[in-house]
Amino acid sequence: MKTLSKLFFALILGVTLTQAAAFDKDAKYRTTKVHISSEKPVTSGTNTFTFAITKKGKKLTDSKVIVKAFMPAMPGMPAMESKVDAKNLGDGNYKVTLNLAMNGTWQIHIFIIPKEGKKSRVKTSINF
Repeated sequence: MKTLSKLFFALILGVTLTQAAAFDKDAKYRTTKVHISSEKPVTSGTNTFTFAITKKGKKLTDSKVIVKAFMPAMPGMPAMESKVDAKNLGDGNYKVTLNLAMNGTWQIHIFIIPKEGKKSRVKTSINF
Protein backbone atom coordinates (compact mmCIF):
# COMPACT_ATOMS: atom_id res chain seq x y z
CA MET A 1 0.00 0.00 0.00
CA LYS A 2 2.91 2.37 0.74
CA THR A 3 4.29 1.82 -2.77
CA LEU A 4 0.92 2.68 -4.31
CA SER A 5 0.68 5.84 -2.17
CA LYS A 6 4.18 6.92 -3.20
CA LEU A 7 3.39 6.29 -6.87
CA PHE A 8 0.16 8.29 -6.63
CA PHE A 9 1.96 11.17 -4.88
CA ALA A 10 4.72 11.20 -7.52
CA LEU A 11 2.13 11.25 -10.31
CA ILE A 12 0.22 14.17 -8.76
CA LEU A 13 3.46 16.09 -8.15
CA GLY A 14 4.58 15.51 -11.75
CA VAL A 15 1.29 16.78 -13.19
CA THR A 16 1.38 19.83 -10.92
CA LEU A 17 4.94 20.74 -11.92
CA THR A 18 4.10 20.29 -15.60
CA GLN A 19 1.20 22.72 -15.27
CA ALA A 20 3.43 25.26 -13.49
CA ALA A 21 5.98 25.46 -16.32
CA ALA A 22 6.91 28.82 -17.74
CA PHE A 23 5.68 29.78 -21.22
CA ASP A 24 7.90 29.72 -24.34
CA LYS A 25 6.88 29.99 -27.99
CA ASP A 26 8.54 30.91 -31.28
CA ALA A 27 6.81 32.77 -34.09
CA LYS A 28 8.11 34.07 -37.40
CA TYR A 29 7.18 35.86 -40.57
CA ARG A 30 9.65 35.72 -43.43
CA THR A 31 12.99 36.84 -41.94
CA THR A 32 11.54 38.23 -38.68
CA LYS A 33 11.60 35.85 -35.72
CA VAL A 34 10.10 36.41 -32.28
CA HIS A 35 10.73 34.25 -29.23
CA ILE A 36 7.92 34.81 -26.72
CA SER A 37 8.49 33.84 -23.09
CA SER A 38 6.99 34.30 -19.66
CA GLU A 39 8.43 33.38 -16.28
CA LYS A 40 5.02 32.13 -15.14
CA PRO A 41 2.36 30.01 -16.81
CA VAL A 42 -0.21 31.97 -18.84
CA THR A 43 -3.45 32.53 -16.93
CA SER A 44 -6.56 34.63 -17.31
CA GLY A 45 -5.88 38.19 -16.20
CA THR A 46 -2.58 40.06 -16.31
CA ASN A 47 0.40 38.31 -17.94
CA THR A 48 3.92 39.66 -18.54
CA PHE A 49 5.77 38.47 -21.65
CA THR A 50 9.27 39.06 -23.02
CA PHE A 51 9.82 39.16 -26.78
CA ALA A 52 13.28 38.52 -28.24
CA ILE A 53 13.12 39.84 -31.82
CA THR A 54 15.55 39.21 -34.68
CA LYS A 55 15.42 40.10 -38.36
CA LYS A 56 17.72 38.38 -40.83
CA GLY A 57 19.52 36.89 -37.83
CA LYS A 58 20.29 40.28 -36.23
CA LYS A 59 18.73 41.54 -33.00
CA LEU A 60 16.29 44.42 -33.47
CA THR A 61 17.50 46.80 -30.80
CA ASP A 62 15.82 50.09 -31.66
CA SER A 63 12.30 49.43 -32.91
CA LYS A 64 8.86 50.37 -31.70
CA VAL A 65 6.92 47.22 -30.84
CA ILE A 66 3.16 47.11 -30.38
CA VAL A 67 1.45 43.92 -29.24
CA LYS A 68 -2.24 43.23 -29.79
CA ALA A 69 -3.95 40.24 -28.18
CA PHE A 70 -7.53 39.58 -29.15
CA MET A 71 -10.27 36.98 -29.04
CA PRO A 72 -12.99 37.32 -31.71
CA ALA A 73 -16.64 37.58 -30.75
CA MET A 74 -18.49 34.30 -30.28
CA PRO A 75 -22.17 33.57 -29.68
CA GLY A 76 -23.09 35.13 -26.36
CA MET A 77 -19.68 36.77 -25.91
CA PRO A 78 -18.29 40.07 -27.23
CA ALA A 79 -14.86 40.43 -28.81
CA MET A 80 -12.02 41.11 -26.38
CA GLU A 81 -8.77 42.98 -27.04
CA SER A 82 -5.64 44.12 -25.25
CA LYS A 83 -3.22 46.36 -27.17
CA VAL A 84 -0.08 47.86 -25.64
CA ASP A 85 3.30 49.34 -26.55
CA ALA A 86 6.17 47.09 -25.52
CA LYS A 87 8.99 48.43 -23.35
CA ASN A 88 12.43 48.17 -24.95
CA LEU A 89 14.74 46.26 -22.59
CA GLY A 90 17.71 46.53 -24.94
CA ASP A 91 19.65 43.85 -26.80
CA GLY A 92 16.62 42.95 -28.97
CA ASN A 93 14.35 42.21 -25.99
CA TYR A 94 11.00 43.83 -25.35
CA LYS A 95 8.59 43.45 -22.42
CA VAL A 96 4.82 43.74 -22.45
CA THR A 97 2.00 43.19 -19.96
CA LEU A 98 -1.23 41.94 -21.53
CA ASN A 99 -4.65 41.45 -19.99
CA LEU A 100 -6.05 38.14 -21.26
CA ALA A 101 -9.55 38.32 -19.79
CA MET A 102 -10.44 34.63 -20.02
CA ASN A 103 -9.11 31.18 -20.87
CA GLY A 104 -9.14 30.12 -24.50
CA THR A 105 -7.25 30.89 -27.69
CA TRP A 106 -5.96 34.43 -28.03
CA GLN A 107 -4.61 35.72 -31.34
CA ILE A 108 -1.36 37.66 -30.93
CA HIS A 109 -0.18 40.24 -33.48
CA ILE A 110 3.26 41.76 -32.94
CA PHE A 111 3.79 44.98 -34.92
CA ILE A 112 7.47 45.82 -35.34
CA ILE A 113 8.26 49.35 -36.54
CA PRO A 114 12.00 49.95 -37.05
CA LYS A 115 13.45 53.46 -37.23
CA GLU A 116 14.53 52.62 -40.78
CA GLY A 117 13.17 50.05 -43.20
CA LYS A 118 9.90 48.22 -43.55
CA LYS A 119 7.63 47.51 -40.65
CA SER A 120 6.49 43.96 -40.15
CA ARG A 121 3.82 41.98 -38.34
CA VAL A 122 4.28 38.56 -36.77
CA LYS A 123 1.13 36.59 -35.97
CA THR A 124 0.72 33.69 -33.56
CA SER A 125 -1.69 32.49 -30.90
CA ILE A 126 -1.68 31.55 -27.24
CA ASN A 127 -4.01 28.88 -25.92
CA PHE A 128 -4.51 28.25 -22.21
